[in-house]
Amino acid sequence: MSFPKQNDFIDIHTHGAVPSPGIFSVETLMAHEEKIPVETAGLAYTSGIHPWNLNDENHDRLLLYVEKIASYESVIAIGEAGFDKIKGPAMDLQQRTFEEQVYIAGKLRKPVVIHCVRAWEELISAHKKLKPATPWLIHGFRGKKELGMQLISKGMYLSFWFDFITRREATPLIQSLPVDRIFLETDGSGADIRNIYKKVSGDLGIGVDELKIQMLKNYTVFFNRNN
Repeated sequence: MSFPKQNDFIDIHTHGAVPSPGIFSVETLMAHEEKIPVETAGLAYTSGIHPWNLNDENHDRLLLYVEKIASYESVIAIGEAGFDKIKGPAMDLQQRTFEEQVYIAGKLRKPVVIHCVRAWEELISAHKKLKPATPWLIHGFRGKKELGMQLISKGMYLSFWFDFITRREATPLIQSLPVDRIFLETDGSGADIRNIYKKVSGDLGIGVDELKIQMLKNYTVFFNRNN
């Protein structure tokens, strides 16, 4: 199984990753696409049912796919899974499907990568109800410090929306959060993860190499891996 090297830039959440020297990418396999992970240097995978692509008709088929793919060694987490009040099916279906995926994650001892839009109460309620055995990562976070700290206090990790985190107004948020609970991502946007690291390292007042070391530590703890 591929694992990031100490000098790699880790892109914790992306789509359509192309292997590139010095960059370790965590590629998201969307359940409705039913792709099979291929062992590739510099790549690991997550797989899950995104609420945008979920409905009553395809639920069973998508869940069977996730149950199958989740057992692959190269699939290191379940997701992205979660809640979306803007685009997605009825919340009861979203909640049931999310709980089913958290159960799979717990059974396999793999963390969960989460998509959440305007459904923080539902997410926090699910965490309280399920008492997950593995950690959760909120991808694409661009909320306020208070929300970030609330999620972190429950054991969650945050990865920031690629466009938001490069703006000047994101600097106070970065500076206010514990660096051992954050990750960086491109989300398949075409953004350069190296530029994101440069911006965030400047916000934190540390060198890019030091930030790389911290991100590798975070990765090792979050995924319960030993380098």
